Amino acid sequence: MLETQLAHWGILPVVAIESASDASPLAEALSSADLPIAEITLRTDGAIHAITQLTKREQFIVGAGTVHSVEQAKQVADAGVAFVVTPGFNPKTVSWCLQHSLPIFPGVSSPTDLEMALDFGINVVKFFPAEQLGGVNMLKALHGPYSNVRFIPTGGISLTNLREYLSLPSVIACGGSWMARQDWIRKGRFDEIQRVSTQAVQERRQLLAT
Repeated sequence: MLETQLAHWGILPVVAIESASDASPLAEALSSADLPIAEITLRTDGAIHAITQLTKREQFIVGAGTVHSVEQAKQVADAGVAFVVTPGFNPKTVSWCLQHSLPIFPGVSSPTDLEMALDFGINVVKFFPAEQLGGVNMLKALHGPYSNVRFIPTGGISLTNLREYLSLPSVIACGGSWMARQDWIRKGRFDEIQRVSTQAVQERRQLLAT
């Protein structure tokens, strides 16, 4: 189950990739760090081509992020993604994904958004932009009235505050682009992506061991 896998890794790399030729070395770098999963954002012209390349790889989970419409959801579904992530809560996009059994983690930023998610039967959501919305303290406040909701906080998270977020019982995983920065991909610095991703995985494992 996807949510179980997310909880296992606790980290979701959020990646903007410009060229499909970088897809395979990116997947190899993340997999070598024992993090075989990525959310490819639809912020670049090469995103769909990269997704298509990545979905062909066994043992690698590919999702699409920054999905703004039903049309984009259809496009990434045709490309074979395992899940969809949206920056905000778009009822039409959410409805289409649910109707087509495509897991979706819609973005929320308020109790009103959470009420909408629950009304759609969704209890795992993206919390975005996490740091700007109050970060850990906001998630702690939301946990009281929404104890059955699990969050994927994204936005402003890095290795320096990763453990603080992952320590919260309401957090299923943390999303972030610091592990696979766009300029690193552009410059072919996949060794750096592997190194930083390994640090994140180790931080997660150390937390579990305490």
